[in-house]
Amino acid sequence: MEKLRLKKKWDQNKSVLNGWCSIPSTVTAEIMSLNNFDTLTIDLQHGLVDYQRALNMLQAINSKDITPLARVPWNEPGIIMKLLDAGFLGIICPMINNENDCKKFVQTTKYVPQGFRSSGPTRAGLIHGANYHDEANENIITLAMIETEEGLENVEKISSVEGLSGIYVGPSDLSVSLGLKPGLDRTEEMMIKAIEKIRIACKKNDIKIGIHCLSTNYLNQKFEEGFDLATIASDVRFFTEIIGKKLSEINFE
Repeated sequence: MEKLRLKKKWDQNKSVLNGWCSIPSTVTAEIMSLNNFDTLTIDLQHGLVDYQRALNMLQAINSKDITPLARVPWNEPGIIMKLLDAGFLGIICPMINNENDCKKFVQTTKYVPQGFRSSGPTRAGLIHGANYHDEANENIITLAMIETEEGLENVEKISSVEGLSGIYVGPSDLSVSLGLKPGLDRTEEMMIKAIEKIRIACKKNDIKIGIHCLSTNYLNQKFEEGFDLATIASDVRFFTEIIGKKLSEINFE
């Protein structure tokens, strides 16, 4: 396997810019891949994407120097293994609430002896090289989402799980779990402390930390604070915002 663009940047202590694909379209995925993202995540949880469409979108972006990630619907081994076999090089897993959740997730992504991933990389073996099976355990990216009060309480144990690449903060669900309204780019003191607690745990355990952002200002702030990966909005938001902006410039009579 060639070294991932994501890992190359992390090896240089550089932050990674992640794009987010929720629209089930090979065209929008390809357009996203033509921009200056280091990674692209195809969202099978809250996005409108199923497995077959995710595979098609992956094929549309595979020719680019970009690391393809997938957010799975749940911590369920079947879909995680299936997406890795399709050729995704990293998994973002939602609702990791404790150490056992995290161990199950990480071990799902790894072959024996580090895990229990079933061997059958149908497409991954074709596109990532003959040594895929031997090199996958070391190269597959595993990002556990902390987005509940329980996950926040257990962040020290979660972040210390062997084989975990990093934690991806889910600000909207975490806000709801802590009694706030859903949303990104949080500035409440409670959320600032919660996110900082996660960041400190990640740094203590020498793993990466990522977060989903809405604005470029907030994203730049997180990079300055030492976040290793940040997502800017999504294809849906880009599409909606540009249409709204263009229509607002029209003088309707």
